[in-house]
Amino acid sequence: MLHGFKTTEEQRGGFCFENSRRNAALQSSLSESGYKAPNARKTGTTIAAILYKDGVILGADTRATDDMVVADKNCMKIHYIAPKIYCCGAGVAADAEVTTQILRSNVELHMLNTGRPPLVAMVTRQLKQMLYRYQGHVGSSVIVGGVDVTGAHLYSVYPHGSWDKLPFLSMGSGADSAISVFEDRFKPNMELEEAKQLVRDAIAAGIFCDLGSGSNVDLCVITEAGAEYLRGYDKPAVRGERQGVYRFQPGTTAVLTKTVTPLSLDLVEETVQTMDTH
Repeated sequence: MLHGFKTTEEQRGGFCFENSRRNAALQSSLSESGYKAPNARKTGTTIAAILYKDGVILGADTRATDDMVVADKNCMKIHYIAPKIYCCGAGVAADAEVTTQILRSNVELHMLNTGRPPLVAMVTRQLKQMLYRYQGHVGSSVIVGGVDVTGAHLYSVYPHGSWDKLPFLSMGSGADSAISVFEDRFKPNMELEEAKQLVRDAIAAGIFCDLGSGSNVDLCVITEAGAEYLRGYDKPAVRGERQGVYRFQPGTTAVLTKTVTPLSLDLVEETVQTMDTH
């Protein structure tokens, strides 16, 4: 038996919280310097999708927000990945856009290398591995839907890389309202028009019940024959016409007090410019 020597064994199994201690130390050092780590910002979107008789229907609203400001009333949240595979992006708009662009490029390279059309499961696997690599710092929640040689498939991928495969899905700040419509009215093997109306109503529920969602409803219908992108499928929140006149004559509101404060100013320089009218 040896004395005076300390042996260390490699940690096996269980969880490691070294990064948590590191983050706490970094946070304390930032606080001492007068800085603080950035906080996560609230994002707003309603995206939803269902499986129906002949394929997949994706839906999304068209409002992009910056905190409490509507930055874009008619943005595109349904993105092309492959001829029969599309995805809906929620979360940080820039993250979702760039993530889908990278995914589309990788899928195209995969198609060129293999000479075969992509599988929806392969696209989802690439996406979840990409998001897991960044540990949630890429704020992109994505619904992937499409039709391949194995049939129609629908996946949802969260910012940390976790995923679900279900017959109907919804993500974003208006997901609670949309999923309640699906849970009430969804049926397996729905017909096209009934399924389109269901997705439209789910997105409309998010538009009316969530401040971060609004404007129009976009749909994308994917079947074995191809995809049809229905841009501006419905406009449930059209601005109404003003019914009355809301201009009031001067003096309508009484002035209770009036205070005049004179300012003493000194004229330093005076110039006269003639405007050229020719």
